[in-house]
Amino acid sequence: MSRLNRTKRRIWTVENGQMRRKSDYLAGEEPLEIQLSAGGEQRTAAITMRTPGHDYELAAGFLYNEGIVQDKYDIIQMTYCVDGERALQEYNLLNVNLRSARLADLPQLDRHFFTNSACGVCGKTVLDDLAKRDLPALPNDFTVDAPIITRLPDALRQAQNLFESTGGLHAAALFTQDGQLIEAREDVGRHNALDKLIGWGLLNKQLPFDDKIILVSGRASYELLQKCRVAGAPIFCAVSAPSSLAVELAEQFGITLIGFLRGERFNIYNGHERILVEEPVANLA
Repeated sequence: MSRLNRTKRRIWTVENGQMRRKSDYLAGEEPLEIQLSAGGEQRTAAITMRTPGHDYELAAGFLYNEGIVQDKYDIIQMTYCVDGERALQEYNLLNVNLRSARLADLPQLDRHFFTNSACGVCGKTVLDDLAKRDLPALPNDFTVDAPIITRLPDALRQAQNLFESTGGLHAAALFTQDGQLIEAREDVGRHNALDKLIGWGLLNKQLPFDDKIILVSGRASYELLQKCRVAGAPIFCAVSAPSSLAVELAEQFGITLIGFLRGERFNIYNGHERILVEEPVANLA
């Protein structure tokens, strides 16, 4: 399997009552199997549909979010499978060799065995799993000026090179307190894009993101809020709507959740204390 993050196709386009032939780029989507190895044991952790590219970060971020690894040193190496007959790299299977003496019993991975590019893991059990994990508290003194928040989507769009050519990718980005873009990742799956971003943080020893802002290009789903909490980011922004469970998760774990971030306007669903405005709060409803 290839590692193309986009492919070129001939299509028909209709405009102003006329049909014509043209070339178009499509976002790449291929399966990736993440296989764990430790102490002579092997187990498939997950199979996901993703846009090829930054696969090591995707695997590292997924395993960190699930509590399988705590830092980059828990991973000895990551390698793609080598096809025995052709002795070629097969980029749809990634083996992650862990430093532990054996593979621990990981029942939480059962619900991940197959995830598609549209949604991640489903079920309210995520809330219970997060509550059981020993995660450091999010900082209460981290604040951001409202005008900085409104500038983030434009900065993200400028960093979306694949979206510019295909129009079919989600993105996740990490920003400083003053709105400077640190890193951005793209993928057909919104949860994959954030896994890649968090995996970048893990492999570059940048976690936790306790003085950073996360922005995603789509809606705020609960699985994205779960990943935000594990990564330690106090502010999560989305250009579209949050789900009810995403808001519930933000309330339970103290995340500032911002949705409908478009132009000069956005909604705060939880944690408004971290957002600084010039005018005092007015109760209109």
